[in-house]
Amino acid sequence: MLLFAVFTTAAQTSPSTHRDDPSQRVKSAPASVWTMFRAAGMKPVNRTLTAAQQEKVKNAFALLPPMHQQILKEHLYSISFMDNMPNTALTSPIDTNGVAKQFNITFRAGLLDETVSEWATKKENTCFEPVKGTNYTLRVEAGNLDALIYVLMHEATHIVDAVTEITPHPSERDAVVEPTPFTKGVWRMMNKPDANYMDSLLEQTRFRSGQALPINQAPDVYRKLAQTPFPSLYAMAAWFEDIAELATIYHLTTQLNQPFYVIVTKDGKELARFEPMRNELVKQRLNQLAAFYVK
Repeated sequence: MLLFAVFTTAAQTSPSTHRDDPSQRVKSAPASVWTMFRAAGMKPVNRTLTAAQQEKVKNAFALLPPMHQQILKEHLYSISFMDNMPNTALTSPIDTNGVAKQFNITFRAGLLDETVSEWATKKENTCFEPVKGTNYTLRVEAGNLDALIYVLMHEATHIVDAVTEITPHPSERDAVVEPTPFTKGVWRMMNKPDANYMDSLLEQTRFRSGQALPINQAPDVYRKLAQTPFPSLYAMAAWFEDIAELATIYHLTTQLNQPFYVIVTKDGKELARFEPMRNELVKQRLNQLAAFYVK
C-alpha cells in the first residue's frame, strides 16, 4: 500500500542545492521514519544502492513530467531506500526551519527488482482473499518498465499536489471545504466520494474499509469501479491518492506507451477487465493534468 504520511521531522543537515539532480539526493531516511516503522514492530535497514540501481533511479527521475521535475528540484530534500519496511513508499514533509516546503520520499528497496506489472499485480491482489475450491486469478498488465518509475511518479505527484494544492489540504479529515477543480463533483470530503459515486460494494474494498473481499467478488468490484471516475481502487482511498493514481496511470499509458489494465479470470476464462484510460468518466478528468507537461 502506498502511504502519504503527514508528519514532520527536524532536518539534520542542510538540503541539497536546488541546482543539482534530485536523483542524486539519496540519504538515509529521516529519524521519524525510522521511529515510526520500529514502533510498528518493523526492523528497517538502510539500503546502499549499487551502480546499476543508481542508474534505475536516475532513469525514473528523467521520465517524470516537466512540472514534476521542476518542483522536485526545489522541494525534494532527499530520497531513501529501506529493506524491511511495511509499505511501498512514504512521502513525508521535512521541517527545514523556514525553507520552502521540503520532502523526503522513502522507498521499499525491493521495488528496484520488480517491474510495474509484477509490483502492481501483488498490490492489487492484497484487495482480495482466496475462496476455497475456486480457481480465480487477478493480474495487472502494466508493461515491463521498472516499478520504481510508477511509484516515483505517484509519490512525486503527492509533492506537486502539496506545493500547488491540486486538492484541498484541510487540517481535519472530515472537514467540508471549498472544492478545487479536481475534486469538484467527485469528492465530498477528503476521504468520502461524492454521493453519485458511493457504492455499497466499493465501500467494502480494502482501500475504503481496510478489509479484503473474497476474490469471487472481484468481477463485480471492477464493473462497479468502471462506473466511477476513479482510475483504480487505490484512488478511492482519498482525493490525494486519486490525483496521484490518475496522473501516474495517465503518464504510464499515454507518455510512456505502456498498457494498464486489470484482468480477473476463473479457470482461465476472462470474467472482467478494467482499463481506466478507456473509461469515459476518467477521460473527462484528464484535462486537469495538462499543466504537468508545460515546459
